[in-house]
Amino acid sequence: MTGGFSTPKKDKANKVSAGMLVKTGQILVRGVDTYKAGVNVRGLGTMFALCAGKVYFTRRRTNHGRVRTFVNVAPQVKKNK
Repeated sequence: MTGGFSTPKKDKANKVSAGMLVKTGQILVRGVDTYKAGVNVRGLGTMFALCAGKVYFTRRRTNHGRVRTFVNVAPQVKKNK
């Protein structure tokens, strides 16, 4: 079925990887339930950065005992000249 509704969506995936620099409002993850929003990240289905900085992932245990992967953004430090 070429081009029909049975073709899987290609836009649901990670858009960035760990260590990448992102801008404010840049989409980090789209349509993936395995990642949760962490520090300086918002959104449920589509997660985006709240500030410019470097992306990093952490794994934490929830209150129910599940291990989740969180997407975080470490803010960039601006240098004054």
